[in-house]
Amino acid sequence: MAKRLALPRRAKWPTRPAGRRYIKALWVVPPLLIVGALIDPAFIRPFGPLTARPERITSEFTLCGPGRGPACVADGDSFKLGRRQIRITGIDAPELANPLCPAEAALARRSTDRLRSLLNQGPFDMIGHRLNRTDRFGRELMDVSRGGMSIGDRMIAEGLAHRYIAGKQSWCG
Repeated sequence: MAKRLALPRRAKWPTRPAGRRYIKALWVVPPLLIVGALIDPAFIRPFGPLTARPERITSEFTLCGPGRGPACVADGDSFKLGRRQIRITGIDAPELANPLCPAEAALARRSTDRLRSLLNQGPFDMIGHRLNRTDRFGRELMDVSRGGMSIGDRMIAEGLAHRYIAGKQSWCG
């Protein structure tokens, strides 16, 4: 009877190298970003089929209050056009109506004046999200830009607003 030779056992290798797991995980990121865009337009600006038809606005803006015109700025992140109330998507500015401290009140006035100034610099575009059209207060959520530059991003860059992602940040101390 012939004797069978035993072959040396092969070392067990991981079924997949670690690098492949990371590459496979990257396939999850784009669908998550798309889901985020569908759920919250503050996360990703509307794009492609998620955008409503852009509106070109040419109104002259005043501050909201007694004797206001048909277009007015309520605070650093919202304004009115006739009976429409518009909230700029993706930013949160200090509260003008009920500030929590003197610092917030002062910044709210500067933020409101700056938004009015930016809106009055010429025609701008408003683009809404097809699926997420209003906030909990009934204001229309709009991405506001002029020449491809976001007015909301400009307010953030100037320190007059925060990026709004699922909650408010304090303006006091």
